[in-house]
Amino acid sequence: MSKIYNYSAFYVSEPFSQSALGAHASKDFCYYNMLKAWKGADSSFPFDNAHETTYNVRDNSDWESTLKPRLRERLRNSKNIILFLSDYTANSRALREEIDYGINTLELPVIVIYPDLKANDDLLTADKNNLNNTVKSLWNKLPVFRDSKSNVPVLHVPMNKETIRKALSNVNFRVGSGKKSGDYFYNN
Repeated sequence: MSKIYNYSAFYVSEPFSQSALGAHASKDFCYYNMLKAWKGADSSFPFDNAHETTYNVRDNSDWESTLKPRLRERLRNSKNIILFLSDYTANSRALREEIDYGINTLELPVIVIYPDLKANDDLLTADKNNLNNTVKSLWNKLPVFRDSKSNVPVLHVPMNKETIRKALSNVNFRVGSGKKSGDYFYNN
């Protein structure tokens, strides 16, 4: 069986910044780079980067003939979507396409990482039985996610290396796992 990957979805401004930094100047892209750094420093970190499965595209590549097909190819090779959802996230065309195609066509489970939240308790109501309004308000930044997430299992986690390691190792949040659709979180 061939290797399957984690598809990372994150906001970068469109058109990309004309600075030498390009996408690297976007906050959500920096969070994605953190996963790559953790994997680089520790080969056992369970992140298999789908973005490395096809050749890179240029910031000025054509949407229909190059960018969109490349995103879809990477998503088809993936076992789940890692979505970075932060105060900086915006409803970009690429992010909408990734989430819509990944959830509504491929039925990929989603692991949502909230970079602005550092501990499991930061995501939860006081009784620790539900996700809090801070988390729920971030869903409004990406309506396609908010409106489609009930179609797949979604695991919500803070920006914490060990919690992310646990989430990426969780076989229930991989395509074809049979996990029931809905919202999930760690409450300890």
